[in-house]
Parts: sequence; structure tokens; C-alpha cells
Amino acid sequence: MKLTAKIALVSFLINAGLCHAQSQADRQQFAVLGDVKLESGAALRDCKIGYRTYGRLNAAKTNAILFPTWFNGTSKMIEGFVAPWRSVIDTTKYYLIIVDALGNGVSSSPSNSVNQHGANFPAFSIRDMVDGQYQLLTKSLGIRHLHAVIGISLGGIQTFQWAVSYPGFAALLIPVVGSPQPSSYDLMLYNMVRKIIEADTAYNHGKYKVSPAIAPAAMAIQLSSLTPAYFIKNMPRKNVPGWLHNMETPQIKDWNDAYYQVMAVIGHDIARQQEGSLAEAAKLVKAKMLFILSKQDQLVNPGPAIEFSKLLPAKVIMVDSIMGHSDHVFDDPEVKKSIIDLLASE
Repeated sequence: MKLTAKIALVSFLINAGLCHAQSQADRQQFAVLGDVKLESGAALRDCKIGYRTYGRLNAAKTNAILFPTWFNGTSKMIEGFVAPWRSVIDTTKYYLIIVDALGNGVSSSPSNSVNQHGANFPAFSIRDMVDGQYQLLTKSLGIRHLHAVIGISLGGIQTFQWAVSYPGFAALLIPVVGSPQPSSYDLMLYNMVRKIIEADTAYNHGKYKVSPAIAPAAMAIQLSSLTPAYFIKNMPRKNVPGWLHNMETPQIKDWNDAYYQVMAVIGHDIARQQEGSLAEAAKLVKAKMLFILSKQDQLVNPGPAIEFSKLLPAKVIMVDSIMGHSDHVFDDPEVKKSIIDLLASE
């Protein structure tokens, strides 16, 4: 794949700029949860959780696999660009549920809330994302046990939260390029993005009528999604002005949605309720875990996940690629085999 195509793909994956209008063939569904109390104590009014399903739920309702979305990603993006049933999830055996995370523009978000629109939307956490998914499963779908949770990036972060929020609810947990808590480097990066968004005059503290471009924030995200080595190898110096020009066009559909998800990641720590101790958090874990990490990840540093893995009987696969966070991990033979084997082990 040429560099321009790869960068376009990365831009698309961080871009929520798809039309979410449903067509006749669209699989988009919603669970309406009503008013929901968030971790902060605030109320999220008229909460809805979007999702798409593939395969068939068995009579015992025990073959479901949950697949949360990545940062600013949607279930429709995963359907079109990852399609896990083509590589690691056999939907003739499993019931796949791709769930839209809070703040992604499909599930309840600043951009689509009627009663709490834009800057009036309450802050939510990764734990709130998982709590909403739990309600979707138990109240709307009648599922009391998951075969597995598999998530990429922000989806992997949510997978880690599942391990401690609802221990034993899922038999298997497979976080992919996720983390149990941000490293110091991650926090520096995410807060830089936060500061850039907040300082943008067109953003106007989230009180805009049209979502601004905020090119510096989009640039920071895209640069971190790959690696310096990747760009140095593939992008000639003469192409940099064109890249800079392209970044002036909107890369994110709605910056309030992105901002709220960034803030949720900044506040993420599965050990928060264990006084910051990953060792204490590890004692809660009941599921078998497989960590898929990227050695050269510039966006979600693998360090905290490696530390957490040493506290568990968890297998770790470290992918080493100059594509870093954006590596197509499901194409890796060892990753693919390990996931398939783990899913078949229970």
C-alpha cells in the first residue's frame, strides 16, 4: 500500500466524518437506556448505545463476543475496515456485537444529544462506557455472560476496564494495543492534544456552530498513530507541504466528541478504585487474558500493559512494526492463530 493510501486510511480511522444515516441495508441498532448516572455523579439523559450484530446468539446466550470501537471510530468503520469475522471471529460459531462507545457520534455524544448538546454534555469515563455496554447486554439483549471481549486501541482500553468492572462476566479478554492506564508519556501526549483543542479560538470552549479543523491536534494524533521511522522511510521531504495542506481540511467530524473521548482516556486507570495499585487490580481479574501489543506504539505505550501482564497468567504477543499503533495486527499469523486458539479454548 502506498504511503498516501496508508495515511488516508489512518486519517479515516481517526475521523468520525462518515454519514451515520441508516440505509435499508444498515445493521445499526440502538439500545435506549433512559437517564444514566455516570461515575462523576452527573446524569446522562436519554442515553442510547449503538451496536451491530453478526452471527446468531445460541439458546444459552453464551457465545457472544463484544467488540468495542476505537477512538472516534464507529461500528460502521469496524464493519468496513476491520471486519473481524474475516480473520479471527467465526460468526458461524460466535455472536459478534460491535458496540459504539460513548462519544463516538453514534452512541450518546455531545454532537447528537438533544438535551445536553455540545459543551453541555456531561463528562464520562471509560468505566461509564463499559457500564453502558453492560446495560446493553443484560437489559436489552438478555446476555449474562460473554465468551470474550476484544478491542483495538480505545477498544482495548475498554477491554481492560471490563476486567475489573465486571470480573467473570467475560471468559476471555483480548485487548489489542490498549492499556490498563496511560503511561506518563501517553498523558503528556493526550494533554498536549487537549491543550491544543482548548486553545483553538474556533473551538470556543466547545460552543461552536460548525466543528473547526484544529489541524495541530489532528496532526499530533496522526503522527503518533505511526512512527518517525515509518514517515522517514516513506514520505519524501518534498511531500511534507502537501501533507500540511491536507491537514488543514477537517480530520475529525466533531471536536467535542473527540475532546470528550480524549478526556476519558486521560482519566483512565483500572486501578483507581484500588488506590492506584495495578497489583490490587490484578486480583480482581477472573478472565483469561491475551495482550496484543505494539513495541513501537507511539500512541498507547505498551509499558503499563506489560507491567500488568506480569501480575496475571496472561499471554503477551509483541508485534514489532514501524507502523506502530496502526499496525494491521490481525494480519500477523501469530496474532491470528493465538486469538483463534484462545477463543476455541473455552
